[in-house]
Amino acid sequence: MGLDEDALEYHEREPPGKLEIATTKPTNTQRDLSLAYSPGVAAPCRKIDADETDAYRYTAKGNLVGVVSNGSAVLGLGDIGAQASKPVMEGKGVLFKRFADIDVFDVELDQHDVDAFVESVAAMEPTFGGVNLEDIKAPECFEIETRLRERMDVPVFHDDQHGTAIISGAGLLNALDIVQKDVADVDITISGAGASAIACAKFYVSLGATRENITMCDSTGIITESRADAGDVNEHKAEFARDVPDGDLADAMEGADVFIGLSAPDIVSPEMVRSMADNPVIFAMANPDPEIEYEDAKNARDDTVIMGTGRSDHPNQVNNVLGFPFIFRGALDVRATEINEDMKVACAEALAELAREDVPDQVVKAYGDQPLQFGPEYIIPKPVDPRVLFEVAPAVADAAMASGVARTDLDLAAYRERLEARLGKSREMMRVVLNKAKSDPKRVALGEGDDEKMIRAASQMVEEGVAHPVLIGDRDTIDATITDLGLDFDPEVVDPEAADYEAYAERLHELRKRDGLTRSEATELVERDPNYLGSVMVEQGDADALLTGLTHHYPSALRPPLQVIGTAPDAEHVAGVYMLTFKNRVIFCADTTVNTAPDADVLAEIAEHVAALARRFNVDPRVAMLSYSDFGSVETAGTEKVAEAAAALRDDPSVDFQVDGEMQADTAVVADILEDTYDFAELDGPANCLVFPNLEAGNIGYKLLQRLGGADAIGPMLTGMDEPVHVIQRGDEVKDIVNLAGVAVVDAQEEDE
Repeated sequence: MGLDEDALEYHEREPPGKLEIATTKPTNTQRDLSLAYSPGVAAPCRKIDADETDAYRYTAKGNLVGVVSNGSAVLGLGDIGAQASKPVMEGKGVLFKRFADIDVFDVELDQHDVDAFVESVAAMEPTFGGVNLEDIKAPECFEIETRLRERMDVPVFHDDQHGTAIISGAGLLNALDIVQKDVADVDITISGAGASAIACAKFYVSLGATRENITMCDSTGIITESRADAGDVNEHKAEFARDVPDGDLADAMEGADVFIGLSAPDIVSPEMVRSMADNPVIFAMANPDPEIEYEDAKNARDDTVIMGTGRSDHPNQVNNVLGFPFIFRGALDVRATEINEDMKVACAEALAELAREDVPDQVVKAYGDQPLQFGPEYIIPKPVDPRVLFEVAPAVADAAMASGVARTDLDLAAYRERLEARLGKSREMMRVVLNKAKSDPKRVALGEGDDEKMIRAASQMVEEGVAHPVLIGDRDTIDATITDLGLDFDPEVVDPEAADYEAYAERLHELRKRDGLTRSEATELVERDPNYLGSVMVEQGDADALLTGLTHHYPSALRPPLQVIGTAPDAEHVAGVYMLTFKNRVIFCADTTVNTAPDADVLAEIAEHVAALARRFNVDPRVAMLSYSDFGSVETAGTEKVAEAAAALRDDPSVDFQVDGEMQADTAVVADILEDTYDFAELDGPANCLVFPNLEAGNIGYKLLQRLGGADAIGPMLTGMDEPVHVIQRGDEVKDIVNLAGVAVVDAQEEDE
């Protein structure tokens, strides 16, 4: 099937379209319905009648945007009318929801008269927290936006104008920085004089460009003062008329530092690119085909050509989705009355700054594992980068508050955490631990410290203030990697081949000499195996925690810390725990990585470990000992050991958490089963800590929950060690390493108490 056929099948598949309305409150009982509608709904109605701002408190208005169009200028399709534009507007709603968790009603108005259109939209102000105007032709779009901004007390934003301006503006700031040119000094040529082009020109001035250095061309040629005086251009184009001779696009591009294309495909030749100033910046953004093909522009000359397009199959895509969801997110959350120039500039500057940061692994994977690093081919963040939400929205909200258009103030640090929580429960849960870690960062030794992921993770630990990383590895390799990655930090490095660590070898020999380890073997292990060196560092107190395992099999990575550090005084066994986060639920799964066939005593100890870990995440543990039997319904050696472990825990007066079993998995997690069938159970709600009867069950269970249940997995977190140690899974991402470092730091903090 071709793209058109695939798209038609996608939209036609039941249910048709791309959006639906979902309830956000319980509607299961008669009481629920009486609260949702009559008679309960009268109470919030009276409150809002007394104070209209209470609509933000009692309704979804504060998270609802109207995407409004008449279909008069749909990208690539032209004036197709209101009805035919509906798939596009639904698509816009999908992007709002996917990237910023904003709800949308798409509104297609069969109305081309400006007065009637303005009246229709203004009359809907009580419904929406903001209005996104879309696909309305110029010059009517300018008047419509201006009048609605004057009439309405909620943000009104025409994305076709400002979106491209903001995203290309972010790219322009970075491109000029790379080629070492000042935005105030560069000559900018713009091909196109429609809504987007005029908005770009105005916005670049807001970013510091000089208006007199901007040359705008329409289909007739350069917009000059003589053309403006002759009435050849409208008032919007005339604003950028220049006192220069008449000419065409080729004349305008000669000597220009920057070319901005918002016009038609294939109108720029390689010769025109060669006529530009040294190291030119070219944003050819006509869609779907640019003014000049990417390769043609890059190959036209030998110096640096920084090229951007509107296409996703080339570097530096100017994609409006990097702007509007996050601009509205910040505007809605401070209840802004408008989206002003300060907020748009804040968005562009935040995007430009984010492009300079290390790129998360999940973003790199989404783009085929191609290198993404600040430079000529990466000047704009990718839309799937989750950090855009909690970098751009706070910047926009801050600008709204500073410029006086916000009706409520936010604590920006707390706001960032709320935004992170919108990206998933795992971020919310990890923020609890990472905030604890930041309060008293500890020294974390990183085995395999010359691995790129470990170095990037160490950089993030320093940047976020989570830990003081100590990289164990070759100093020259580490320094070269830091330079190649463009990272700005100077880590502590322990290089076994560049310093004398005989004291560590002596200690390792002392610990293991009665297990057959000779003195020379101890020296070799310390010099060659970072897991042994890191373990001895932690055992000797020269580091507070150890992370390892990135390039090793789990058992071989776990063996050195077990041999050197060992289990805690009150523990005989260690266990691996995964925290699985669902939309509104968290479950800790143990043991998933260590104990193959635990007996009743080991299961009981694992339960105590997982309960203690849950409390580090501020979760009150409810522990279920899992089996294929419910409270004696099946009696086998396997079920009896689980029942024995549960009974031992219930009878132990020192156990201060809820625990019961043996029970089946659905009994453990479904409230109705516990309450109706097993009301005698010790758990007062669904279990949040699941202890599996053996390693096979644990490993299978957490992976099924993760893959089929859509859970995010954090771990494995190693419990029961005498000092904080965590073994990373091979293939873990940088964020996983940073998360485990945070857990290790909190472990170390608790040991200091």
